[in-house]
Amino acid sequence: MVAGAIKIRRIQADEVEAFRQIRLEALRAEPAFYASSYEDWVDLPIEEWQCRLNDPVFVAFLGDEPVGITGLRRQPSSKMAHRATLVMVYVRKSLRGSGLARDLLHVSVDCARDLGILQLELAVSAENPAAICFYKRQGFSEVGRIPGGFRHEGREIDDVVMVHRLAT
Repeated sequence: MVAGAIKIRRIQADEVEAFRQIRLEALRAEPAFYASSYEDWVDLPIEEWQCRLNDPVFVAFLGDEPVGITGLRRQPSSKMAHRATLVMVYVRKSLRGSGLARDLLHVSVDCARDLGILQLELAVSAENPAAICFYKRQGFSEVGRIPGGFRHEGREIDDVVMVHRLAT
């Protein structure tokens, strides 16, 4: 299993280039799977990238090379502070099936629990059945769909909304 040689860590502001590199790779490699586009992110000033690290972002490294990413976006309202959204999930294609996606998810879940999060939520492209199956195996349940949740190359793609209640 390749994932054993991989180290996952929370990225800090001084490591923003690794964040930038893997996020842009994800958006280039799988443009139909994300609501954001490469063009939305590529020209962001470094300060904006650093600001996005206010919420936890985890990057998987093979040596010094970033090969996977996931993040949490906490709800800002005090009445919804028990919820977070799983965002930016990506594993380089050559490492899919290695267990790295599961490891990234587990790091995110552990962090969420430490932050007092009781519910993780996500939206995944309906055109990504492998990801939907993965999330179901990891304890997420489909709770709905957003028809035409985002547009890609002139097509509307549904978002599948999934939720995972964390044990307290």
